[in-house]
Amino acid sequence: MSAATRHGLSAALKAERSVVRGFARLPDSVVARLGRHAPVNRDGETLSPEIAVALRVMNRIPGGDFTQHPVEQARRMLTDEALVFADVFPDFAVEEDLVIPSAAGPIPATRYRATTESKGLVLYFHGGGWVLGSRVSTDSAVRFLALEAGVDVLSVDYRLAPEHPFPAATEDALAAWDFAVEHAPGWGLDPRRIVVAGDSAGGNLSAVLAHDLRGRDVVPALQVLLFPVTDLSTKHPSYAEFSEGFFLTEGHMDWYRERYLADPADALVPRASPLLAEDLTGLPPAYVAVAGFDPLRDEGIAYARRLEEAGVPTTLAREGALIHAFINITGVSRPAREATLRIASAITAAMA
Repeated sequence: MSAATRHGLSAALKAERSVVRGFARLPDSVVARLGRHAPVNRDGETLSPEIAVALRVMNRIPGGDFTQHPVEQARRMLTDEALVFADVFPDFAVEEDLVIPSAAGPIPATRYRATTESKGLVLYFHGGGWVLGSRVSTDSAVRFLALEAGVDVLSVDYRLAPEHPFPAATEDALAAWDFAVEHAPGWGLDPRRIVVAGDSAGGNLSAVLAHDLRGRDVVPALQVLLFPVTDLSTKHPSYAEFSEGFFLTEGHMDWYRERYLADPADALVPRASPLLAEDLTGLPPAYVAVAGFDPLRDEGIAYARRLEEAGVPTTLAREGALIHAFINITGVSRPAREATLRIASAITAAMA
């Protein structure tokens, strides 16, 4: 059962979803003609035609900028958008809502398993700038990974800012890890086959968690960092290149940063900006995926290079034709689906 089915869609959103799915079924030749003027970035990469067309439409919708609304409304807007683009899946063998205990209070989570067999566990942290997002908004992405990688996924609803600013989310990530390690045997899983993963802000939390766990007896088998935020202290060149018009904007990141960091000086703290950590040696192997048309592209590349320089086995997957958050549009974009299949393959390999 999908998140859209569980939580329902309004008539307007159902209509929008029908249009999106109809567009996704158009022949490639038609999509290519519609997107024949797709943007090309400074490195010569061309935006996927169907994404170029979708952005052209989305950028013309009035009132679509969540930063112009109260936080609670912005959260609803993100969830609605996620449900519109959600993929469709068969029934899962396990879909279990759980509560993770922590010193700050209970943390909601959901465990997914597609079939009766599982190779390991992915501990997943959603995106949304530490302000937006939830298990609902990331439901499609984690189901995709659970199904295609053949693993359990534990999706975590960590505390959000501005109600709970930095470092609350990082503390919840650590509590979720401890919970996963403790409960993995009861789920028939090896605690040494746990991958930490997340997209955008969730990629940031996964990177920070990998640092926090360094030196422990049980550490992640792999850290999967999808278009991650790695440096809140400055704006890398891709901010200027993709400031507007490519889904995630510079303005969005400013809005997120202001709400996540109660003290702006925290941007210099490595637990907020892992790229600023002095020592990256001894971290788990990493799979870092960046999108060709994303303000966060360059800081993701910079972090992957620093990991490599520190001797950490690192795969940098540069998905040049895609935009930020591509893992959420596998149902309507073939290139996004192919890129996410590569992520799932990396997770499967880490469980061997």
